[in-house]
Amino acid sequence: MFSAYRKNIFGAVSATSSVIGNVFGRQAVPSVNRTALSLTPVRFASDFSPRRTKYRKAHKGKIPLPTGGSTKGTSVEFGEYGLRITEGARLTSRQLTAVHNAIRRKIKTVKGSQMWMRVFPDIPVTSKGNEVRMGKGKGTFEYWACRVPLNRIIFEIGGLRKEIAKEAFRLASHKLPVKTEMVERGTKPIVGAGYIAPVVAKKPVVVQEVLDTPPASTSA
Repeated sequence: MFSAYRKNIFGAVSATSSVIGNVFGRQAVPSVNRTALSLTPVRFASDFSPRRTKYRKAHKGKIPLPTGGSTKGTSVEFGEYGLRITEGARLTSRQLTAVHNAIRRKIKTVKGSQMWMRVFPDIPVTSKGNEVRMGKGKGTFEYWACRVPLNRIIFEIGGLRKEIAKEAFRLASHKLPVKTEMVERGTKPIVGAGYIAPVVAKKPVVVQEVLDTPPASTSA
């Protein structure tokens, strides 16, 4: 009984709304050009961003410098060839997207080729406009980035010949602001920062013997 009563009320309301619309006239809703919206340029556009973060903003921080005996992330683990940076840097999500697209465009023609990304941009970077007074809180969010220490593998590929891998990494290196190198699977990892102190030749130590001679006697 209640359902029938509710159905009658909804029918009356819909009929009333249709009558009012016919009397006053409904304005046509303009169609949205989805193609134009999809081609609208976006600043700092990228394909990589974390799903959620604990905090909306983060400190700028410093690029870590490994000084201990750790070898984490300095050797190829998943593929056959790796792209390793020789300088520490803060890589943005836009740069990583450009590198990812450059490598994928080169290796997609090879059947069975694979690619792995060893770093991920999960640090929010903020900025303020020019000539802004001090204070008023932290700036607005701009893009995602990640801090990568030196001698770290950022991309790996496998399932293809060495010549193709070398060319793919050459194209990808042009998208990065730091120097890179190509390493193969089985290459020895780098301990710490990889600095080797120069060997300094020690000078021979000359030992001079001092003889205890009695003082000269003075004649009266």
